[in-house]
Amino acid sequence: MPYQDPNQDEVLQALFQAVLALENVQECSDFFSDLFTRQELLSFSQRLQVAKLLLAGETYEMVRRQVCVSNSTITRINTALQFGPGGYRTVLRRLEGRETGGAV
Repeated sequence: MPYQDPNQDEVLQALFQAVLALENVQECSDFFSDLFTRQELLSFSQRLQVAKLLLAGETYEMVRRQVCVSNSTITRINTALQFGPGGYRTVLRRLEGRETGGAV
């Protein structure tokens, strides 16, 4: 079994609390720009795009045509959508509610 830092959960919780402390898109952009490289941010944003397309019923081929990602990335995201804790679905549902002006 690999070594697991006993403080890992605390450190992750601190990161999540930091994100929740942000008040607007500009603060989020500033914080994420400090925290991640430009390429990392692009990769994260592409994953969200892929999840949105898969939830809309797009095939792997259709997703690859629209977002420059590998099959393994699409598979990983599809697996998260099918068996994960539901983070993608929660975020995309809330974003959709904002776009349509509906209740969240």
